[in-house]
Amino acid sequence: MSRKEKTWWWVAGIAILVYCLFPIAWIVSVSFKPPADLNSGGFLPDNATFDNYRTILTGNAKDLFRPALRNSFGICLIATAISCLLSMFAAYAIARLDFPGKKLILSTALVVAIFPVISIVTPLFNVWRQIGLYDTWLGLIIPYLSLTLPISIWTMSAFFREIPWEMEQAAQVDGATTWQAFRKVIVPLAAPGVFTTAIIAFFIAWNDFVYGISLTSTDAARPVPAALGLFSGASQFEDPTGAIAAAAVIVTIPVVVLVLLFQRRIVAGLTNGAVKG
Repeated sequence: MSRKEKTWWWVAGIAILVYCLFPIAWIVSVSFKPPADLNSGGFLPDNATFDNYRTILTGNAKDLFRPALRNSFGICLIATAISCLLSMFAAYAIARLDFPGKKLILSTALVVAIFPVISIVTPLFNVWRQIGLYDTWLGLIIPYLSLTLPISIWTMSAFFREIPWEMEQAAQVDGATTWQAFRKVIVPLAAPGVFTTAIIAFFIAWNDFVYGISLTSTDAARPVPAALGLFSGASQFEDPTGAIAAAAVIVTIPVVVLVLLFQRRIVAGLTNGAVKG
């Protein structure tokens, strides 16, 4: 490319980066603003303060935010682990075995993935109340699997298709059973895909709001997105925007840390199979 073309590419890249990061920077700025500065209109806080963070961590909102943060971590990690385990076996069967209805299974998974969540919340609420799963961890883990399993099956099946069938056959020729070949050959080779799927599944569960606000009523199982909607100011005349922004910053930190720790595996997983030769 010529210097002019490179310049335009750099300008476009910087513009896209600013467009994507500006809302995050604005939330971070608001999290440091006292209530009196929220309507000032300036981007940077005039009098930066950590009061919003103290409010949600050690102040009036700690009993709402800290249990919700614990619930989100526990529920999302369990849902992600179960989703990855089940989708691993399902994707292996879809990629390796030839059986009737294989395409139907993938199509059904796609339909479930795009099905509107709001349409099943009300019947699920009634069922959960009757069988005792309302406001419990299990009552959120099961619906989260309906969100994470379809995309996990689709993602992992693509990775398993890229693994040469001959490597598994060679392991079986050397005396390995089907399970040993799967565990010692296929799973290590599919590790980038497993990591990518786990990160995506965790993000989906972590960001859910509809299930969290509809299937919980106390801090026994209420996740962070639902708890953010229940924040209130010190009085009826005080806007809790600063506290909500501080909570949003804290909730975003685990996502950023995961991406930074596993960015190489994520990139390797997303680009796996993109080039064949």
